Amino acid sequence: RILYAMQNDEAKSRTDFVKSARIVGAVIGRYHPHGDAAVYDALVRMAQDFSMRYPSITGQGNFGSIDGDSAAAMRYT
Repeated sequence: RILYAMQNDEAKSRTDFVKSARIVGAVIGRYHPHGDAAVYDALVRMAQDFSMRYPSITGQGNFGSIDGDSAAAMRYT
């Protein structure tokens, strides 16, 4: 749902970075009206190169570290 929402909102690899809050809002509004924490956690995990072998998205900002540091709030990433 996250990748589909990003594709529909024209947030692709050849465009400028988009705030995570905008993507989370689009996913909640269209596909998952239950809360933003699960959506943001999944979005962060897709951007971490140490969580997935091949990251699905490129993140800009603090998306956590392998040492267990959590990601910044969605308004900062």
